[in-house]
Amino acid sequence: MAISTATRKEWLVARKALLSREKLFTLQRDELSEARRALPWVLVEEPYVFDGQSGVRTLPDLFEGKSQLIIYHFMFGPDWDAGCPSCSFWIDNFDGVQAHLAARDTALALVSTALYATLSAFKTRMGWSLPWFSTHGSDFNTDYGVTFDTDPDQPNTANYNYRPISEPPSEMPGISVVIKDDAGVVYHTYSAYSRGLDMVNGAYQLLDLTPKGRDEADLQFSMSWLRRHDEY
Repeated sequence: MAISTATRKEWLVARKALLSREKLFTLQRDELSEARRALPWVLVEEPYVFDGQSGVRTLPDLFEGKSQLIIYHFMFGPDWDAGCPSCSFWIDNFDGVQAHLAARDTALALVSTALYATLSAFKTRMGWSLPWFSTHGSDFNTDYGVTFDTDPDQPNTANYNYRPISEPPSEMPGISVVIKDDAGVVYHTYSAYSRGLDMVNGAYQLLDLTPKGRDEADLQFSMSWLRRHDEY
C-alpha cells in the first residue's frame, strides 16, 4: 500500500475536496433511493408457502403485522451442512435491527431452500434472532432468481442479476422487498443481487473508511478471507 503523508493543513485541503465529492455522492444516493421507491409494483399471485418456527406460513403471514417486508435470500441448499459464509457475514450486520425497522412499519426475514430444522439449528449456532423460513418444496427462490436447476441434462436458461448466467451454482444471494396494501394484497417492489447487496453490509461500509479498505485486491477471490464468525 502506497503511503502519502502531509501536514495537517495540507490534509485539511485534501479532506475538504473529498468532502465535496462525498456530499455529491450523498445527493446522488438520495436521488437513487427516490427512484427505487418509485418503481412500479408487481402483483404477487403465486400462493407461496414457507415453513418456520410456527409451522407452515403464507407470504402475507411473514409481514408480522407490518405493511412492508424485506426478504434476504440466504444461500443454504437442502443438502448443505452449514449456511453460506458470505450470507452469514451479511446477517451478522442485520441481527438486532428488527426493532428499528418495525418502528418504520417494516419486517425483515430470511428465506432458504434448506429444511427448517436445519436452518433453526444453524440460527442457534450463530446466535441470531431474525425469523428464518424454509422455501423447501416451493418455487419462491427460483422465481426470485436465486435458486437454479443445475441438472446438466436440462437447457440452461438461468438469469442472475437480470442477465443470463452460464453454469450457475445451485444457490446465489439476493434481497427482495414486498409490500402489502390495506386489502392484504401483496406486491413485489424491488430485488437486488451481487454487488447490489454491498449497500446493506455495515461491516464493509466501515472497512471502506479505512486506509486498507476491504484489502481484497490480492486475494484469490474477493471474500476468500471470510469465515463464519465462530470460525476465526
